Amino acid sequence: MAKQIWKPGNMLYPLPAVMVSTADKSGRSNIITVAWTGTVCTNPAMLYISVRPERYSYNLLKDSGEFVVNLTTEKLKKATDWCGVRSGRDVDKWKEMHLTAGKASKLDHAPIIEECPVNIECKVTEIKELGSHHMFLAKVEAVQVGEEYLDKKGRLQLGKAGLLAYSHGEYLTLGKTLGTFGWSVRKLSASGRKAASRKRKK
Repeated sequence: MAKQIWKPGNMLYPLPAVMVSTADKSGRSNIITVAWTGTVCTNPAMLYISVRPERYSYNLLKDSGEFVVNLTTEKLKKATDWCGVRSGRDVDKWKEMHLTAGKASKLDHAPIIEECPVNIECKVTEIKELGSHHMFLAKVEAVQVGEEYLDKKGRLQLGKAGLLAYSHGEYLTLGKTLGTFGWSVRKLSASGRKAASRKRKK
């Protein structure tokens, strides 16, 4: 495979395309679309978002130290993009995109977005001023999950939600399931071994 050498850049794709809801202590709230986000720790559960200081939500985040990461879906693709290119200084994103601000279970200021399948409530523990973006490290305080995405055993089935991903300027939906965690080393059942054997003989 032929390769080209490019200048340093953020080419770690795909990424989750999420809408982050936040508010300051006076009650001013806003939604910002973020792709610079990810998991940093399991115990305690922690994640991060990175935001430019000039963004309207930046000072709201700093004031309350709270935000909610709201997972987005194909049905919310317009709102996801729109909230990323419009500023809360100029428009009420909640009103314009017909989104509902709901009550977080563990936060005092930042609301959840009711229309999103999963809402991850976070409190900021540290702000790292890295350059163009400042990283907000946060502890996950609670997670709200839409019951329609739970199966009969209470297991989360997010594959049914049509989650959005972001890749180099494009929005994508997650594709078909290719395997589950650990499938590559899992022992086959007796019926599975027989099926694999028949396949090899063909």
